[in-house]
Amino acid sequence: MKEFPHTAKIITVWLLIGVVVFLGFRYFEHERERTSFQVTNAGVIEIRRGPDGHYHWPGTINGRAVDFLIDTGATRTAMSQALARELSLEPQQAVRSQTAGGVVTGELVRADVLLQGGVRVERLAIVALAGLDGRPLLGMDVMGRLRWQQRDGVLSIHTEATP
Repeated sequence: MKEFPHTAKIITVWLLIGVVVFLGFRYFEHERERTSFQVTNAGVIEIRRGPDGHYHWPGTINGRAVDFLIDTGATRTAMSQALARELSLEPQQAVRSQTAGGVVTGELVRADVLLQGGVRVERLAIVALAGLDGRPLLGMDVMGRLRWQQRDGVLSIHTEATP
């Protein structure tokens, strides 16, 4: 019976070490996410490339929080049909889109998009695609309205629209 309290102490110490390491990783992850997006004093939005190699811009679609994946190769902004249905967006017409995976069919819907940092696009035509899983894609229909540059893993976006 003398071994049990000693074993319990060792297990408790290892559990505490595990909790501290876990909380440390969570804190590091939180800080990395917090610093991956910022608005400078000059009004420039800076987005750091994520661990997946992409730029993510937090925002909302009709008030629902989403994390957009910036896709400068996409002509239009896109979301999954599931998200469009969840937001009760009415399909306006059927569309066919050329994607990296081939031609896909979807629906054109309209929604208000607000991006963190103050960029707003009202009644944006968004393609809702059945095969699109995950984050909505922010295409050149929005990015083309902004002045931006990419350098050293940072996407700098000037919030004033270009003429």
